[in-house]
Amino acid sequence: MSFISRKFFAVIAGAAVLASALSPNLASAETTLEKIKRTGKVTVGTEAAFPPFEFVEDGKIVGYGSDILAEVVKALDVEVEQLDVPWQGILPGVLAGKFDIVATTVGINEERAARYAYTLPIANGEPYAMKRVGDDLASAEDLEGKVVGTQLASSTEPVARDFDAKLKEAGGEGFSELKLYTAFTESYVALANGEIDAVIQSLPNLAVLVKQRPETFELVGPVQAGSAYTYLAWVTRPEDTDLRDFISGVIREMRDDGRLGELQDKWFGFRMDIPDTGYLPPDAL
Repeated sequence: MSFISRKFFAVIAGAAVLASALSPNLASAETTLEKIKRTGKVTVGTEAAFPPFEFVEDGKIVGYGSDILAEVVKALDVEVEQLDVPWQGILPGVLAGKFDIVATTVGINEERAARYAYTLPIANGEPYAMKRVGDDLASAEDLEGKVVGTQLASSTEPVARDFDAKLKEAGGEGFSELKLYTAFTESYVALANGEIDAVIQSLPNLAVLVKQRPETFELVGPVQAGSAYTYLAWVTRPEDTDLRDFISGVIREMRDDGRLGELQDKWFGFRMDIPDTGYLPPDAL
């Protein structure tokens, strides 16, 4: 082999090695939104035990959030794989790449806003307390000395803890006990059975439940624990802001053309304002 030939093959070999080294980086440059459009499929994580946002009926996931998701999938022009995941696995799951987005209601707070990319809100999730009909609870302050329930790792768990601390700081004894449940539906059963005295959750969920079961449950009032952020939204991984912005664009279009309001009428019986700004902490992603 001549010197020129050896040199030529050495150059080709070097280029192949370089291309091999660069190929993973080129592949990793693809965003999740680009991958979704290329593969024609979006994988979604949902906790289908959060009526009327997401719940199972006749073997299918339905609800307010499910109807919004259908519009997002239509806009993406892809197929959807929707996974029903316990709430405690939802946020870790999206960070681990088990699904592309969280299409289940995620309460906004400072800690989450620093770790996840929130979409435009889909509802106002002001925390409220609910009691059994006839029980002597006129306001949230009457939860003093009571057994209170909420969902483990939900946005209302820190609200409940902060309100308990607020009662104690005011010279009271606070809650008798704070019980945490894997799903909010379990807390409803516990309240109906007399195991707890009240449930703290977002108002839209409780308002619908009270409307469905007026003989069992009754609203108490707002639980004010100092948080300025009460909206509910979906999230993506922090690097997937293009996917987040695409979803926000669909939600905004639905709000502006009235489709979102119609879905709120359908699932809640009332409408909620959805803001463009001011729903996230200043340093949110």
